[in-house]
Amino acid sequence: MSVTLILIIITVGTSFYAWKNESVMHSWIFQPYAVQRDNSWYRFLTSGFIHADLTHLFFNMFTFFFFGQAVEQTLSVVFGPVTGILLYLLVYLGGIIVSDISTYFKHRNDPGYRALGASGGVAAVVFSSILFYPTNDICLYGLLCIPGFILGVLYVIYSYYSGKRMGDNINHDAHLYGAVYGFVLSIALVPQALPSFFTEVISWRPPFL
Repeated sequence: MSVTLILIIITVGTSFYAWKNESVMHSWIFQPYAVQRDNSWYRFLTSGFIHADLTHLFFNMFTFFFFGQAVEQTLSVVFGPVTGILLYLLVYLGGIIVSDISTYFKHRNDPGYRALGASGGVAAVVFSSILFYPTNDICLYGLLCIPGFILGVLYVIYSYYSGKRMGDNINHDAHLYGAVYGFVLSIALVPQALPSFFTEVISWRPPFL
């Protein structure tokens, strides 16, 4: 069984458990004010294993399943099964943690702010996959298919400006910083992937040309 699938099973299980146990949801959710007040730094990680509702959980895990498998296999081939898995966990779990650092500083004096979900880790894995396979199509809802590097640029722009507006209940900053973290860390781990990335992007042509 792949590590990706194991993480999905754990996340589904902990999310369902938290929905039925308010005390667990309260203690695991990312609340910057509480982190600052009682040093509950574990929330940076535990908040990535609980979700707001079934839709939130499904879309995160659905995305993670497809992109995570690719990144897990790539790192295992490059570094071997043991080191590759450890580095893969660094991408995913590190993405969950690092993506919330900006949110912590922005909301640490706001008692009412809370965030949860694996989006930062998922974004890190997606952008790691984009580095390794930039011209592979990413299909939105099975209808609109766009090469990964193009969708990546659009995603970063959207997340940046949406984070500035803060007009909804989505933590766009976590999406942005998770994506940047995953891309940069993957370059650091596999430096040869960067020139290959640019070679593929420059050589890419739209299918209708």
